[in-house]
Amino acid sequence: MDDKPHGTVRERLSALQEQQRRAESRRRLLVIGASLLAGGGLVAAATILILQDRARTSLDAVQTINVTQRNHTENPVSYPQSPPVGGDHAPAWQNCGVYTEPLRNENVVHSQEHGAVWIAYRPGLPKEQLDILLEQSRGRDFVLLSPYANLSAPVVLSSWGKQLKLDSADDPRLVAYLRANINGPGTPEPGASCSGGVGEPST
Repeated sequence: MDDKPHGTVRERLSALQEQQRRAESRRRLLVIGASLLAGGGLVAAATILILQDRARTSLDAVQTINVTQRNHTENPVSYPQSPPVGGDHAPAWQNCGVYTEPLRNENVVHSQEHGAVWIAYRPGLPKEQLDILLEQSRGRDFVLLSPYANLSAPVVLSSWGKQLKLDSADDPRLVAYLRANINGPGTPEPGASCSGGVGEPST
């Protein structure tokens, strides 16, 4: 009996199986490659988002001022910054909280010595902007919020030896600044009281 036809069938079957194995191998490689590309794309996208977020909350624009004087005085003080970021000040500190009227520089500077951040805003700031400032101020210790005439920016954040000017209250650097500078590393008397002084905040 001639086995040649059977051998030919077996050879063809073997060849087809080999082709299928190669095709399956190619498919696996394509799937792996696509997964790697997609994963790389996700990593790249995540990296971009992280870098963008860091840029939005970067405090590189914060001005650092060397403050050398911090004596008590009953006299008015001429400060080089407006609002001030430290210096000689009144014996009584300003109670922290929200104010609807301008505050006396000399009292607020004493609060800054205790670790407070002063959020000053231009009078007439739009209500939606002021609402953001109120939201970020209420419930926080060591924060003062008040209007301030003739500001060089709509919102100015000031603490002892530090200042940041913002064009908008919804700038994410507002929160970043508060976190970094409430009782920040440059505070002369960190943790000293921000109540029991002068002034009656609305909240």
